[in-house]
Amino acid sequence: MALPCVLVLAGHDPTGGAGLIADAEAVRAMGGWALTVPTALTRQTTVDVQAVMPRPGEEILATARGLLEDCNVHAIKVGLIADLSTLEAVTTLCAAHSHLPIVIDPVLKAGGGRELSGQILMAAMAERLLPLADLVTPNLQELSRLATVLAGSDLQDQAVADQAARVLDSGARAVLATGADMAEARQQPHVTHQLYTRNGVQSWSWPRLPGHYHGSGCTLASAAAAALARGDALEEACRQAQQFTWQSLESALRPGRGQALPDRLIGRCHSFNQESATCPSGSEDSTR
Repeated sequence: MALPCVLVLAGHDPTGGAGLIADAEAVRAMGGWALTVPTALTRQTTVDVQAVMPRPGEEILATARGLLEDCNVHAIKVGLIADLSTLEAVTTLCAAHSHLPIVIDPVLKAGGGRELSGQILMAAMAERLLPLADLVTPNLQELSRLATVLAGSDLQDQAVADQAARVLDSGARAVLATGADMAEARQQPHVTHQLYTRNGVQSWSWPRLPGHYHGSGCTLASAAAAALARGDALEEACRQAQQFTWQSLESALRPGRGQALPDRLIGRCHSFNQESATCPSGSEDSTR
């Protein structure tokens, strides 16, 4: 049996909560097969990231090109980009395969607070990579930062719709803004996620789960990429990705002293086609 393949370009998280392990589990649970290319190695725990070691861009290109020649890739998912060499490699690959659905999870800060992208790198990513995206999946802080970089002025106080419009103006085809990370939102019983396209906005509201989670952003973006690889329409892919992520968070595990990690194998046990489902992603305090 052949499964739709998703080429995943992301960092390796040794806890398994985020990064390539999270991506591979989510893609497989959603009916796809992940082809994983590490963009960086990290030294981290469930508490926070201590160090990030980018892989050389030429190694990323060589590994990805070998997989593309060998396997029938149906979508691309991009996660952590740790330096300009990595950005150059990822941009080159995405531009050469722009006919595929491309999902970009802009990992700018770790859940524990460590910055993972400097201003120069973030600006280059916003200007060069985002225009290639079929779907960008930022939390609200990331969306504000990307919009500000693109506008060249502070858009922090602008409405979310205006910030999303700035990203769409860059060339990205859709923005799924997850609303769980803002302090004021954490007091609400539900979390709202909004999908912005040039045709309008689609909103989903999900019951908030207590606690702090590591890897929900990776899970959501990879699940969406797998659904797109299967051939699902954008809105349906986003709905199923949110439902799967919520279920994974509801059954989250605590192997360490820090954040809880999504149990994506439990999420797989739930049918992601349930018409009566009442819950998915974003119901968390941290989206990385």
